[in-house]
Amino acid sequence: MSLINDSIARFAFSDHDVRGEIVRLQDSYKRLIAGHNYPMIVQQLLGELMAVTSLLTATLKFEGHINVQLQGNGPLNFATVNGSHGQALRGVARLTSEPESNSFRDLVGEGAFLVITLTPEHGEKYQGMVAIESDSLAGAIESYFLQSEQLPTRIWLFADAEKGQAAGLFLQVLPAGNNTDSSFEHVTTLAATITADELYSLSTEEVLHRLYHEETIELYPEKPVKFYCGCSRERTASALRNVSADELHKILKEDGELRLTCDYCLTDYVYTQFDIDALNAHSAPEQTQ
Repeated sequence: MSLINDSIARFAFSDHDVRGEIVRLQDSYKRLIAGHNYPMIVQQLLGELMAVTSLLTATLKFEGHINVQLQGNGPLNFATVNGSHGQALRGVARLTSEPESNSFRDLVGEGAFLVITLTPEHGEKYQGMVAIESDSLAGAIESYFLQSEQLPTRIWLFADAEKGQAAGLFLQVLPAGNNTDSSFEHVTTLAATITADELYSLSTEEVLHRLYHEETIELYPEKPVKFYCGCSRERTASALRNVSADELHKILKEDGELRLTCDYCLTDYVYTQFDIDALNAHSAPEQTQ
């Protein structure tokens, strides 16, 4: 089988109440970090964050979005990736200072939190939060599931910013399954032998055969993953209509133009005096006779 990058595949064990997923990202990962000039350690973390968000998005039972967010007091004080049920992902990171080490804990700092938000298109939003006590993003996600949903979960995440590749392997006990601890330990022990190069270079079928050639596995069709920002000139114009005309004209007088840059894809939206006057005219209430 040929290798498909920017894709995710779900699978299930016939003899164990365990589900799994494998994700590979390349073009989507490159687009997420392109132009931002993040330090290498932050690029690596965003690759892992993108991979795990894709993995969690595949578990959604509804149409909507999932947002995975890191909040800390280290050099990286904020990082987030948002994914839709259609596997459209975008993300961004913000730093307060230059990282001085490649340690995950040093990067996010003490007192950091992992926040996961589920937003169905129809229904109520749900948000869960746990303190980050692990030395890795994968460990933090595993702790979240154990504390919030009491679901044993194992995750392996890899990212290579220089090559523009990220990947992840996800195993979780089925919520209504009759799984035993020894059963889950069996499949996770075998999975622990996986390497980054294997996930990057082997097809899903080859990875599963290498790890579980003695198991019966049901593999579902792969689905594409993509970077998708969703920003537009229309959305920026809508935001500007909420700003007073005096404030907008003040910016125009000082800078000659008004420029809004998307945090996610870095697209610039430039507004001139003519554009602002048109916005104000469109926003002005109709005069009654």
